Amino acid sequence: MKLNLRSALFGAALALPLGALPGLTLAEDLTVVMSAPLRTLDPTSSTARIVRSHGFMVFDTLLGLDENMAVQPEMASYTVSDDNLVYTFTLRDGLMFHDGTAVTAEDCIASIRRWAAHDGAGGKMLTFVEKMEATSDKGFTITLSAPFGQLPDLLAKPSPIPAFMLPKRLADTPAGEQITDMVGSGPFRFVADEFQPGVRAVYEKFEDYVPREEPASGNAGGKVVNFDRVIWEVMPDIQTAINALQAGDVDYLETLPTDLVPLVEMAENVDYGVIKPVGSQVTGQFNHLIPPFDNPEVRRAAMYALDQEQILMTAIGNPEYYSMCASIYGCTVPLASDAGSEYLQGTADERMAKAKDILAASGYDGTPVVMLQPTDLAILQTPPIVAAELLRKAGFTVEVESMDWATLSSRRTSQAPAAEGGWNMFFTYWGVEGIWNPLASVLIDGTGEPGAWSGWRKSDEVEKLRVDYIAAPTLEEQKDIAVRIQQIVYDDGFYFNGGEFLSLSAWSSDLDGIVPGMVNQFWGIHR
Repeated sequence: MKLNLRSALFGAALALPLGALPGLTLAEDLTVVMSAPLRTLDPTSSTARIVRSHGFMVFDTLLGLDENMAVQPEMASYTVSDDNLVYTFTLRDGLMFHDGTAVTAEDCIASIRRWAAHDGAGGKMLTFVEKMEATSDKGFTITLSAPFGQLPDLLAKPSPIPAFMLPKRLADTPAGEQITDMVGSGPFRFVADEFQPGVRAVYEKFEDYVPREEPASGNAGGKVVNFDRVIWEVMPDIQTAINALQAGDVDYLETLPTDLVPLVEMAENVDYGVIKPVGSQVTGQFNHLIPPFDNPEVRRAAMYALDQEQILMTAIGNPEYYSMCASIYGCTVPLASDAGSEYLQGTADERMAKAKDILAASGYDGTPVVMLQPTDLAILQTPPIVAAELLRKAGFTVEVESMDWATLSSRRTSQAPAAEGGWNMFFTYWGVEGIWNPLASVLIDGTGEPGAWSGWRKSDEVEKLRVDYIAAPTLEEQKDIAVRIQQIVYDDGFYFNGGEFLSLSAWSSDLDGIVPGMVNQFWGIHR
């Protein structure tokens, strides 16, 4: 057991038996090395995985997705009227914010509006909402102008921007303005005084949190906290992090590169495994606004030149943990299909020959492709390098600019020319739980609007099909629409689908109760 002796009684007092120290409490910590540094705190204004994980520590959602991606009640239960136009929500008993105030229906309504202002799918949902009104302190209704069957799915989705519930005073913060007061109703309190941006974040158990009675499943069910504090540390060097885990200085590594598995296999006090079973996809994002990728033929040339297997081999290493996948929704979900797979099939030489022919006919004038490369995320360090070499082989001029992930995350929002602080291409990865249908995935937002996710893709046809998807009454009709959207996404070169992989985590072998889920979560874990 790791003991955190936070007291002024150090020194001579430590010579006394622990029970003789008046007022001294022993607090057990769980120390975690996260895969990225936490710098931004507002979980409704960032799609970064680390910010989302921070959000689930501090905040809670009305509904959750269980391990089978089925919607379950979390903060609230709900019913639907016979005409599918009125959703009635009832908050469960015992919900409290960290500032001691009770969670009310008005808080939830304001939170849904704030979430919808930042989440593309939420914004689409809001266009169907006729009114939201509180019926009591613990009850509210959402009345629609037309049926919108995906409403529960969106309120439950864990990615990219979950519908976290905030106090109304915070939820009323204007869209685009950051929230810095981390007051939620989740299982942990954020310890602001100990936050070191990019270095350390500390969370303590919220004693007034009342978990659901059901077992934890996915990001639903009972969130039972067994540690007094969870400490997130940043260790950019993964070898240093593994050494710390083996030495017992840390308890948990969020991400274990597959090529370093042999190091932990030899350690008797370390276990490892796949915690997020639905997997993630590597994606190469094109900037559709500026040359050369404002030309769809140039994007198509790049699609043929890039290679899933080479990118996954260098990024993940062990084929046991990656797979080629054409589906833009993930290959383990109901909407999975092979539409557009012609861009991925054939030998590497055959695809490269197509890429050269298309690029030569596109009018490409040698405009450099500015490729952004993160230096502090192991999975994303190599894809830009591999992609740059493949694009050069096809005839592109490519310049790779290296930076930390925080800088890249800021720069990717720029719509300026590449030579003026903008960009042409970068790689990231998305959990399947954030892209599993046409409405949830920000990668197929075809509005081209400035507030859309980086890349600013424009397709009126895709937007019309997304509306059709909302209205489709059966899964078969939804699948048909999803296939048509996927083909357009490939033909128009929305982005490059780099294939699917599973992430490994590693932890001290004295830990138990680790719950597989859509995000790494630190409830349920105990020694």
